Amino acid sequence: MNTMTSDELTVAIAVPLETEYVDRIRAAHPSVKVLHEPDLLPPERFPADHAGDPDFQRTTEQEERYWAMLRAADILYGFPNENPAGLATIAEGNQRLQWIQAMAAGAGGAVKASGVNTAILQRIRITTSAGVHALPLAEFALLGVLNGFKRTAELAQDQHTKTWPELRTPTRLVNGSRLVIAGLGEIGLETARLARALGMRVSGTKRTVEALEGIDHVSDNGGLPDLLASADAVVNTLPGTPYTEKLFNHEIFSAMKPGTVFVNVGRGTVVDEDALLEALDNGQVSYACLDVFAVEPLPADSPLWEHPRVMVSPHTSALSAAENRLIAERFTGNLGIFLAGGELPHLVDPVHFY
Repeated sequence: MNTMTSDELTVAIAVPLETEYVDRIRAAHPSVKVLHEPDLLPPERFPADHAGDPDFQRTTEQEERYWAMLRAADILYGFPNENPAGLATIAEGNQRLQWIQAMAAGAGGAVKASGVNTAILQRIRITTSAGVHALPLAEFALLGVLNGFKRTAELAQDQHTKTWPELRTPTRLVNGSRLVIAGLGEIGLETARLARALGMRVSGTKRTVEALEGIDHVSDNGGLPDLLASADAVVNTLPGTPYTEKLFNHEIFSAMKPGTVFVNVGRGTVVDEDALLEALDNGQVSYACLDVFAVEPLPADSPLWEHPRVMVSPHTSALSAAENRLIAERFTGNLGIFLAGGELPHLVDPVHFY
């Protein structure tokens, strides 16, 4: 439990954030000191550009001010310089630091990459922005399902070649079809909500198996092959962990019925891309909509770029113009929980990093 009084707490804004949202944080918690020096932060190139313009450089004096500001804080809004190296530097250089609000929903990967040891991570709580991105990711997932059912890749190719097919090919109805969601967390449940609105029947996996309203069947990942046998579409929302590494492998894709639509908005490491390509070529998967990849940026020589039934999205489906506001609101709420000594939600596991 937090033992400090609020008037002793200092928050430092470590990443670009509009002044109006900083002011809202201050207004919600006037007893907390909020440090925000816009001239020390790179300008955003687009909404929710948390890393900011890569060409931005601080002067020597600005660099000293930036790190002095962060070392004076008990709480950080964002990782320093929005990268693992910045996290490592401040975690080891600020003994008073108690909590960092990360910008990413899957911040565990950056925490692991920072190399910060478990002892320090037991002292510093790191919360993710999981849930903030649920709606845009869910909408993108449904875009992928609809693309696959409505043959938009083929339509685009015909349009490109100015081809008017002699035979009209029917499309598939989403209504009444079966969707399996690997990972019924906040993103998965939001995807399920939208899918049910389109008339889909939804099943899925969850680490802790329990009945969920509106979900036909829930199993752990071990039960995934049985769920896939009757699925018309599959959406992966799972994070990248040692337990999910290449979960979607040859065996899992073979368990799908021919023509399944596959969407990945989780992490690229969850999918064996060679196995996916094989499934696309043999017809087990009729269409794949991919926002994440095992290696990012996706290498230029990846066959996924040019596959006629694959949509490649550059890990941008979670982004929306409202993201900065939503994360600031999430942080404001979390700050209230922190001040009250409550348990912060969406904590990064310091051992498994999810």
